[in-house]
Amino acid sequence: MKHIILGRDGVINEITDDFIKSPDEWCAIPGSLDAIARLNRAGFQVIVITNQPGLAHNVLSIRSLNAIHDKMHKELALFSAQIESIMFCPHKTQDNCQCKKPKPGLFLDLKNRLNISLSNSHVVGDSLSDLQVAQEIGALPILVKTGKGKQTISKAIGLDNIPIFDDLATFTDHLLSQ
Repeated sequence: MKHIILGRDGVINEITDDFIKSPDEWCAIPGSLDAIARLNRAGFQVIVITNQPGLAHNVLSIRSLNAIHDKMHKELALFSAQIESIMFCPHKTQDNCQCKKPKPGLFLDLKNRLNISLSNSHVVGDSLSDLQVAQEIGALPILVKTGKGKQTISKAIGLDNIPIFDDLATFTDHLLSQ
């Protein structure tokens, strides 16, 4: 089975200046849900690994996070698409946990749970932390310009060998055309 690991905010859905705190604030990036459906049809399992520090900051409850994910799953179902698993880090940066990207904890947990190699998996993100963790675990990092992607391009050094795409849909077009 082939795997694609996506960040959530900025890759699948629009971001806000603050955390996404409710289903009403969750809005899919145009083309992202169809891209996931196309990946599924091509035989990819899609997994989401996301930092959700709003939980630690007490601006997001686990109930609200579940409701946001329920909305995402329902909207994906309209495209006959699915996400195999959603894994999230609930910590603040100051907590110095091993699961908040760019630390590899959730990725290693995923590897062990599914007994898979991550070396051929694409990690699609909009931030430097997504790229850093992909490189650390030996996965294939992909940067999208949605979300914080344009900021990442303007601030990051060493992106020369990282493929950059306008959004998840254009990455999917590229991947499936190979």
